[in-house]
Amino acid sequence: QVQLVESGGGLVQPGGSLRLSCAVSGFTLELDYYSIGWFRQAPGKEREGVVCMSSRVSKGPTVYADSVKGRFTITRGAAKNTMYLQMNSLKAEDTAVYYCARADSGYGCYEHGINKYDFDHWGQGTQVTVSS
Repeated sequence: QVQLVESGGGLVQPGGSLRLSCAVSGFTLELDYYSIGWFRQAPGKEREGVVCMSSRVSKGPTVYADSVKGRFTITRGAAKNTMYLQMNSLKAEDTAVYYCARADSGYGCYEHGINKYDFDHWGQGTQVTVSS
């Protein structure tokens, strides 16, 4: 059974850092078959892609949303059963519930953007609040 479980959210001051974790079971974070990614949803807004990884990205495998480029970094643990989102220089507008997800098809992650509708499996989310 495919499961994804996020952790590491919390309250942080503007300019601070936070690292989120996504522990997966039922599969490994190999990119041969799946796309993986982090998403977020702020109150009253649609869920948006933050970063994704896919072997189908020609210049990839990683694609970042413009709003987080240079500040956020996605990595995978050596055992390929955990992925991380390192978030630096956090801003108030980064406040949201953050989700990790997997796309069964291997799509959803493109040079021009991230398509949330291609992602099939989602974690329950972890709250990140950036405030002084």
